[in-house]
Amino acid sequence: MTQNPESPMPIPAPLNSAAVTDASALDQGTYSQLRTARNESRLELDGVWHQISPRYVASQIVQNVIFIAVVVVVALVAFLGFEQTWVLIPGGVIVVLTLATLIILPRQARAIGYMLRADDIVFRKGILWQRMIAVPYGRMQLVDITQGPLDRAFGVSQLKMVTAAATTGVQIPGLTQDAAEALRDTLIQVAETRRTGL
Repeated sequence: MTQNPESPMPIPAPLNSAAVTDASALDQGTYSQLRTARNESRLELDGVWHQISPRYVASQIVQNVIFIAVVVVVALVAFLGFEQTWVLIPGGVIVVLTLATLIILPRQARAIGYMLRADDIVFRKGILWQRMIAVPYGRMQLVDITQGPLDRAFGVSQLKMVTAAATTGVQIPGLTQDAAEALRDTLIQVAETRRTGL
């Protein structure tokens, strides 16, 4: 803690790499530069942003291609087998929207990041519609790592932080397994020392 001469309140020191269980794991196999909006009024914070793995994009592409294949098969069976022509319209809309999502997915993935600060973790995503969520360490009740079958195949995980208010839970997708475990261990350790009023 450092003291600001103009204020009697102590300023907490930033969470340094020594406080992270395995700091090198957070940036191994991840994107190297966070994608942000180009205009001057973009949301900015000082600190080090950590990013997700490019393998997240590959995992999402495979999952969405499987989803598209299922939608096409169901629509064709309904159309050819039961002569339900109306099913082609919603099936086509779903396929087009999913393909549009796949086109912008790499840009979206590069805009996902998280920053470990002195009292909270900040999660950001989005370029056009930016969203930043700060979760105080002392308010965390649960830190959970989730992996689906395809996520395991691509070596990525999703870390979920749950707080007392259900709406403030944060999910960080596309973390490497090592990064997810290092981040989980760090958050649990820091949350224990910053626990406030729970």
